[in-house]
Amino acid sequence: MAKLFFRYGAMGSSKTANALMVCYNYEERGQKVILAKPAIDTRDGANIVHSRIGLQRECILLDTLCTKMTPEEIKSYHAIVVDEAQFASPEEVDYLSYIVDELRVPVICYGLRADFQNKLFPGSERLLAIADEIQEIKTICWCGAAAKCNARYNETGIVREGAQVMLGANDSYIALCRKHFKEGNLGPDWKF
Repeated sequence: MAKLFFRYGAMGSSKTANALMVCYNYEERGQKVILAKPAIDTRDGANIVHSRIGLQRECILLDTLCTKMTPEEIKSYHAIVVDEAQFASPEEVDYLSYIVDELRVPVICYGLRADFQNKLFPGSERLLAIADEIQEIKTICWCGAAAKCNARYNETGIVREGAQVMLGANDSYIALCRKHFKEGNLGPDWKF
């Protein structure tokens, strides 16, 4: 039975590396997989998924999957993997559930749960509401505690206001435990 999976984690928890490994594992067994991402993620190019450890792969845009591929085309695949699922619209997430429920193709989504203000992204909120299985991909804060928060920072410290979406990586975000997130404490080695 196909399922809709949501695997979430804070920045730096290797979500994209996991997504790429899942694609590899399907293909190693001779199965076809689609890798997709929302169009807003342009950091590494429109049709590239790239992990911090250097793995990368071509992908399609989530919009292409949801509006341009026919159900027959989608059914020819054994799985669909979606990276940066937090940027999906609730309607796109609902379409992913259609793929699972009606086309019987498993969909594995990877993404952040919450933004730099600890507010849910719309795509993540919808996935948390309807996913069949939800799994946290864990990472740690500089103190060694579980990192649950995505802190946005600049040269003066943690940023608490601004647009929900600002593309960036280690140059703009760091995963922190809730205590250090609330304190605005980026760690003892942090230099401004």
